[in-house]
Amino acid sequence: MKAVVVENLVKDFGNFRAIDCVSFEVEEGEVFGILGPNGAGKTTTIKILITLLKPTKGRAFVAGYDVLKSASDVRKNIGVVFQETTLELEFTARENLDFHARLYGMSKAEREKRIEEMLNLVELESFSDKLVKTFSGGMKRRLEIARGFLHNPKILFLDEPTLGLDAKTRRKIWKYIEELKGSSTIVLTTHYIEEAEKLCDRIVVMNKGKIVAMDSPKNLKAEDRVVIYSSKEDLDLIKKNFGSLIVSEDDGKVELLVKDVESFIPKLFEVAKVKEMSIKRSTLEDAYIKMVE
Repeated sequence: MKAVVVENLVKDFGNFRAIDCVSFEVEEGEVFGILGPNGAGKTTTIKILITLLKPTKGRAFVAGYDVLKSASDVRKNIGVVFQETTLELEFTARENLDFHARLYGMSKAEREKRIEEMLNLVELESFSDKLVKTFSGGMKRRLEIARGFLHNPKILFLDEPTLGLDAKTRRKIWKYIEELKGSSTIVLTTHYIEEAEKLCDRIVVMNKGKIVAMDSPKNLKAEDRVVIYSSKEDLDLIKKNFGSLIVSEDDGKVELLVKDVESFIPKLFEVAKVKEMSIKRSTLEDAYIKMVE
């Protein structure tokens, strides 16, 4: 069974279409990222999947349940970390987690065990009895991740989990998310390209309510640029064998766009002698900017 199935999802707000015929599937145990600029439709998509918004058209299933027909069953099987803080600021960290665990019907023994485990995971054990209103933004975010995962949800939704955090705290959050991999399916939205590349098994790129690409971070990257200097005879051989990859040529030099440099280079050396070669590696950011222009 797929963890999440989205079929031709549409969401209109008056005359504005926030989501335009979006479809994708998320595998069980996968870390699935929804990447896009502000206003791309990421948060709207998440809100439909966690039953906070109703779609205008289309269908969505989470943990096997229809988000419209079985909303309560969906909620029982998910954990959520929202963009904005939803913690009880007058509660301690432990009280926040305990309150959440009670809502999910966890027994006292189970509650106590899981609370300790999650406080240790996010390194807040020494702050467990401190009021949350005294916490920094990063500490609150870590506590929210602990709360979202406390009841062992089948699917954990993280909406911009590191938004506004400093680089050091952001990397701590990444560490916790990586430690949760395999324990449940994780769906996260982000506009941080490095975050999507580091954490996600697959990424869907959204822009203006539409999906513009979907694949692994590696496969989404643009081609690498390979510049080769050699004799005229060898350059002729290169052009004969790899002509479709060439984007420019000059006296004694050709430039190619190559998707898989590691497999390309051995083939190149079988064909011709190379005097000099340089490689400019592409990044996910290069590909992303082209997608959302």
